[in-house]
Amino acid sequence: MALVLLDIADGVATLTLNNPDERNTMTAPMVAEIVAAMDRIEGDNAIGALVVTGTAPAFCAGANLGNLAEADGESLGVIYEGFLRIARSPLPTIAAVNGAAVGAGMNLALGCDVRIAAKRAKFDTRFLQLGIHPGGGHTWMLRRIVGPQVTAAAVLFGEVLDGTEAQRVGLAYRCVEDADLLAVAHEMAARAASAPRELVIETKKTLAAMADV
Repeated sequence: MALVLLDIADGVATLTLNNPDERNTMTAPMVAEIVAAMDRIEGDNAIGALVVTGTAPAFCAGANLGNLAEADGESLGVIYEGFLRIARSPLPTIAAVNGAAVGAGMNLALGCDVRIAAKRAKFDTRFLQLGIHPGGGHTWMLRRIVGPQVTAAAVLFGEVLDGTEAQRVGLAYRCVEDADLLAVAHEMAARAASAPRELVIETKKTLAAMADV
């Protein structure tokens, strides 16, 4: 079974994490498929935007810690490459958060340019509850998006945000009905993909350069 599905339409690539029995937790094999898919997406000049989602019921429930423990020489750094590869993409990216986004899975959503949440979405940092220091730029990305108070509530106090709350605090750009999520994300991504690709890439670079201004 493919751990990552790739669909291309209207200049938009939709990358779907596809291990629903394990709630799309990231493993080294899944990361390898993500990296290969991203190489293909960015190498295709007909693709101008990316939507990232998960096969229901979860978006991504984090790193597969059992896999980390069993695999020789594997580390969280290997798992983190899955979302960092997407975060580094020069193309516009949308996280279509259809369910639980936990730990490293929340990082995947944070690393995208825009987050659209289904009502059933759950944003759950959970690092401290697992006895792990938040990694992969989690606190930096979250604080940059929602500010210090919401970050503290989520990271230190374990507040879990559903789609409606995520939109209210600015973590999600929109919250939509569960059944409408992919259509809304695709329509938005298609607008970016309809513009000249190199112009969009340069504009995204400009936005990134202004992040700390």
